[in-house]
Amino acid sequence: LVASCYGGRNRRVAEAFARAGGEKSMEALAGELLGGQKLQGALTANEVHQVLESNGWTDDFPLFTTVWKIVNGLADVQSITSFMAIQH
Repeated sequence: LVASCYGGRNRRVAEAFARAGGEKSMEALAGELLGGQKLQGALTANEVHQVLESNGWTDDFPLFTTVWKIVNGLADVQSITSFMAIQH
């Protein structure tokens, strides 16, 4: 997990995505940066969101929901910490 967070392909593509302000898609950046390797983070975010949504848990897992929104262009990269302001 530590290696993936600090040096893995998902981190590299996510950093490029953030630096580009979401102007380029994750898929386009993966194509540019990974030399044929597949990006798993965006796929995982979508799969996790499906489980959360089908069980009515999206509000219970705001970080996962925010990541899903960013990956799918529904929220700005800068909103990554906005879920912390949610009061339950």
